[in-house]
Amino acid sequence: MTPKNGPERIVELLAGTTLFRTLAADDLASCAARFRQAKFSKGAMLFARGDPGTQLYVVSKGQVRLAIATSEGRELSFQIAGAGSLFGEIAVLDGWPRSAEATALTETSVYTLERSDFHRLRSTNPAISEAAISFLCQRLRDVSDRLEAIALFAMHVRLARFLLTALGDRQAPPGQRVPLELTFSQSELALLLGASRPKINAALSALEAEGAIKRTADRLFCDRAKLARIAQTHDA
Repeated sequence: MTPKNGPERIVELLAGTTLFRTLAADDLASCAARFRQAKFSKGAMLFARGDPGTQLYVVSKGQVRLAIATSEGRELSFQIAGAGSLFGEIAVLDGWPRSAEATALTETSVYTLERSDFHRLRSTNPAISEAAISFLCQRLRDVSDRLEAIALFAMHVRLARFLLTALGDRQAPPGQRVPLELTFSQSELALLLGASRPKINAALSALEAEGAIKRTADRLFCDRAKLARIAQTHDA
């Protein structure tokens, strides 16, 4: 199958995002026409905390880490944005400076939409405003779920929940495990879950001991049913 590119690729990506997926085909095409492609090398910063929020981004290829860094140098990653992920929308919607920084973890290709273009689209298409409200509500639910996980769940339970999210809808034939390639390090995973690297390694060992995963050098093989059972454990 020939890979999609240009406007067709942008429409495909937008149709998979919470912000744009409810739009009709013609509206999606109108939005896609406003996007522009940008490429970043590994380690490049797309924007820093405090920068003006002039663009929103949709990842076409690669991975982008979204994180908050303190003046003491501590860092908390809260999202690894892969292909199809949308980010940078909060500052575009409210006009305030960036609340986090974005760094390319790999060679990355994104499509960007200028804030002025986004608001022109909103003014001519009420469905975009309605989609933005739904999108922000979902963001609030996600934040609530993250806070609940940090407050209530042991690390191996939080990791099980994370792995289930990473697996998405992928299934394996009966009696087999679902392979999952984590393209970021244990250190990155620790930042994402708000833990130390040793705690992540201990949590991986705990999941492996319970038969929920098997580890190789470059991937995990996941038992969805066992991960789901562990993810429902509420003991902190």
